[in-house]
Amino acid sequence: MPAMSAVPRFWSALTTTDFDRLDRERAIAVLPVAATEQHGPHLPLSVDTDLAQGIVQAAVGHLPADLPALFLPVQAVGFSPEHAAFAGTLTLKAETVIRLWTEIGECVAAAGVNKLLIFNTHGGQVGLLDVVARDLRARRSMLVVSTSWFQLPLVDASGADVSDCFGAAEHRFGVHAGAVETSMMLALAPHQVRAGELTRFDSTSQLRARHCAILGNGRSARFAWQAQDLNAAGAAGDATLASAEAGRALVDAAGRSLASLLVEMDQLPPDTVRRAGQKGTG
Repeated sequence: MPAMSAVPRFWSALTTTDFDRLDRERAIAVLPVAATEQHGPHLPLSVDTDLAQGIVQAAVGHLPADLPALFLPVQAVGFSPEHAAFAGTLTLKAETVIRLWTEIGECVAAAGVNKLLIFNTHGGQVGLLDVVARDLRARRSMLVVSTSWFQLPLVDASGADVSDCFGAAEHRFGVHAGAVETSMMLALAPHQVRAGELTRFDSTSQLRARHCAILGNGRSARFAWQAQDLNAAGAAGDATLASAEAGRALVDAAGRSLASLLVEMDQLPPDTVRRAGQKGTG
């Protein structure tokens, strides 16, 4: 059998015999989890999936050549009940999503890969990441890390924050299909952005911020909103601020940080995941 010419990057591109030559002690599987849901009148349902694929591709370009990171297929349908009132949205029940991601993790472990990064691009399912990660750690003794692209440092090669151009108000209130996501789509799939529909989608969260000291401070209490609660069009944020240049910078910065996170996972000591009663080296 010919030797692999390079470290593989995509789980589905391997043959079953390729796993015999994979450094499974070092290998890290990455599970990108996304969504198919409405993003206002100007963006397609595929936004979160497009972001996942675009950031993964950007990350590949920043990975060290010898790091065996394997990207699993993007999970394109997730937990999106907050968008269910809008036609086209696909959503699973929370228990279905938890079981799906967990069983994929179990398959990863069955292949002899015991490190998993769950990489999320949909804000509405952040709460499920930790549930799955903790369960796989507890039952399968896997090293599991979870993150979302918007939780990563978004800096360029010089360390400058590439998201500063949007301003504090847009970062706080532009939570769905605003300047950030529209910019990234202009970079990744400009033909999918309906320029004539770009507008400022004001959010009712701005009213709560002005009038509610606790409910509106963005930290102390969480409002279980449906998209229409924020804006009747299903979007929140100023899409007119978007630009392809900003989008390219965001995608590259997210990919850079995702690659850096994988490097850090690779460098963790072997006893990071311990059995009960086991003493560590630190």
